Amino acid sequence: MISIVCPVYNEEKHIAGCLDSIIRQDYPHDQMEVLIVDGMSTDRTREIVQQYTEQYPFIFLLNNPKKIVPVGLNIAIRVAKGDVIIRMDAHASYPDNYFSVLEKKLYELNADNVGGRCRTLPAKQTPVCEAIAAALSSPFGMGDSHFRIGTDKEMQVDTVPFGCFRREVFERIGYFDEELVRNQDDEFNGRIIKYGGRIYLIPSVVINYYARDTIGKVSKMFYQYGLFKPLVSKKLGNPATVRQFFPPLFVLGLIVGLLLSIFSPICRILYVTILALYLFLAIYFSVKQFKNIKKIFLLIATFVTIHVSYGWGYLCGFVKMIMKRNLTAESNH
Repeated sequence: MISIVCPVYNEEKHIAGCLDSIIRQDYPHDQMEVLIVDGMSTDRTREIVQQYTEQYPFIFLLNNPKKIVPVGLNIAIRVAKGDVIIRMDAHASYPDNYFSVLEKKLYELNADNVGGRCRTLPAKQTPVCEAIAAALSSPFGMGDSHFRIGTDKEMQVDTVPFGCFRREVFERIGYFDEELVRNQDDEFNGRIIKYGGRIYLIPSVVINYYARDTIGKVSKMFYQYGLFKPLVSKKLGNPATVRQFFPPLFVLGLIVGLLLSIFSPICRILYVTILALYLFLAIYFSVKQFKNIKKIFLLIATFVTIHVSYGWGYLCGFVKMIMKRNLTAESNH
């Protein structure tokens, strides 16, 4: 028996596609349950899900009055009946063998969590959306995050998208941290590793993930990722990854370097050199991806947006954590 848990909020554009990909799975329907946890959507999400619940008895709609993702996940996990818990996102569609392959690999590899590779697709066929999707798939934009940039071999990793978990993991190390509006997956996966568990990326399983459709939404999303990252590190007792430090160091360097450049010619030369190197890399990866001038400029802008938003969010999160401010209340989620 497997239980699929999917927190949603105002996902009328994507929820039907997500549910259709679940229904097409080659896993027996009588051995699964699908728990859609809605954060009291104000669009047609609930209406669409209810239509599916009437047609498919294994699909259920649950309420999440607090509207926070980890709360919704925990609501579903606590009532789930499955031996395996598969966490899904409505912004994605999944291959027909998604459940069967992950469930099989979970036991074959003696893992606590396994997940597939994300193929990030544009939300719309516009230059802006194509640039956003390209940035979220680029090693320059995302670092060594293998589930985003791709790999050709099964490997042990620090995190995977969404995840297919043994039920006993939650009984052993607890549930998702409800203080984390963002990064709850990173923290939970960090906890798995901290307690001796193993997480594997299965690259043969490819998830189609639809990126945000504006650079403004990308900025807000990565600001929140950065905002909660110091709190995740504090909860785990150590940083989950090294790559998380590069954006805040970049932003700190932009600010401190500019101030030092006013007083020191050497600092000014170093500052300009580092900025030139960053711009060269951004241009290189953008030209490598696109030939269209407009898309190249949009991709460069998206790279800068991701790095600065994440970095600034991280610095703000660090300061607020030191001051013991409530990040959940201040995240404007």
